[in-house]
Amino acid sequence: MKSTLTQVRSYDRSVQLLLANQFTINLGFYMLMPYLAQHLSGTLGLAGWLVGLVLGVRNFSQQGMFLVGGTLADRFGYKPLIVAGCVLRTVGFATLGLVDSVAALLVASAATGFAGALFNPAVRAYLAADAGERRVEAFALFNVFYQAGILLGPLVGMLLTGVDFRVTCLVSAAVFALLSVVQIRALPARRGNDAADRGAGAGMLAQWRGIVRNRAFLLFSSAMIGSYVLTFQVYLALPLEVRRLGGDGGSGTVAVALLFAVSGLTTILGQTRVTAWCTAHTAPGQALARGLLCMGLAFVPLLAATALPVPGGGVARWLLAAVPPMLAALLLALGTMIAYPFEMDTIVRLSGDRLVATHYGLYNTICGVGITVGNLLTGVALDAARAAGMSALPWLALLLLGLGCSGALYGLHRAGRLTRPAAEARPVVA
Repeated sequence: MKSTLTQVRSYDRSVQLLLANQFTINLGFYMLMPYLAQHLSGTLGLAGWLVGLVLGVRNFSQQGMFLVGGTLADRFGYKPLIVAGCVLRTVGFATLGLVDSVAALLVASAATGFAGALFNPAVRAYLAADAGERRVEAFALFNVFYQAGILLGPLVGMLLTGVDFRVTCLVSAAVFALLSVVQIRALPARRGNDAADRGAGAGMLAQWRGIVRNRAFLLFSSAMIGSYVLTFQVYLALPLEVRRLGGDGGSGTVAVALLFAVSGLTTILGQTRVTAWCTAHTAPGQALARGLLCMGLAFVPLLAATALPVPGGGVARWLLAAVPPMLAALLLALGTMIAYPFEMDTIVRLSGDRLVATHYGLYNTICGVGITVGNLLTGVALDAARAAGMSALPWLALLLLGLGCSGALYGLHRAGRLTRPAAEARPVVA
């Protein structure tokens, strides 16, 4: 941790503020979101399909609008979009705690999602711009602060929700309000390196067409979908497997909590060391391929566990329910630590350092659609496997997905498609 703080202090104040901002954003978000579904179905008594609709609107308004948010950040500067996103999330979270009508809940949910679409691409583009040649190291630190917020947020939210969920909403809104004020006062204004193109009147659709013509960027984005589908299984397939074998009681709850603790703490403690080693010993494309390979291999312990007899109960059954998923979570975290900083850096390089926020926006949209489809297929595979008595099927499919995406990234690396010169990556403007 001392080494991490030393690295943070070596950056300009703007980078330090962006790192602290991301921790605070995740703290405020994750203290509320894990408990929203229970509030909607329990306290407000909404039907299950309405709960799904409210949560789905939030996800769609974020994933579907990333490209718009990134484009606006490139056009108007990064700071206004970061501030606007935090202000909008302040209003959205406060509203979620104060209203009970379905229409108002849908509007508030959409606002919180659109807020993420506004500040996410802008934050990453700003960090890439101010970190300069130290982008990889900066994004490693970014992931540490990101995971710290995810780890701490639900714990704070649990305490607040124990009092009243509305208190959680208002405290989360206050966190984003404070963050908005800090950024207005302390975050310097920043634009990308392509201000001349914006000044020449580059049209939004022309910019999008230029990015879509960047074949290397699209191939890279498609190959990286697998990483998001695989890592999301910490929230989907792994907890379901723990509950299947360990039950819904206290022991199962403990095992699920350990999944998240293993994932978050591993990243916080190991990210900077892993990135330093990879930077010294591997090319960026190789690191990406190895990260995806590690994510795929994360499901080998679960695959191997399906060959073991299931104990009737006791400690042996709890260990079978908890240990393979925890090993999987550990390897998924390691794979993410290897790949993530180089992933963020590669997007900048493939953009030619032009319209960086727009590239991040489109990348997030592509991966978001991939996560939705991937999770749907994973859920189908889990149900089919249980019905057919073939418990190994989902883990084998996820293993093959990791191997396939790793191979695709290695092929792009060998073909030189991940290190294109800036002149070749520049989008067409009009």
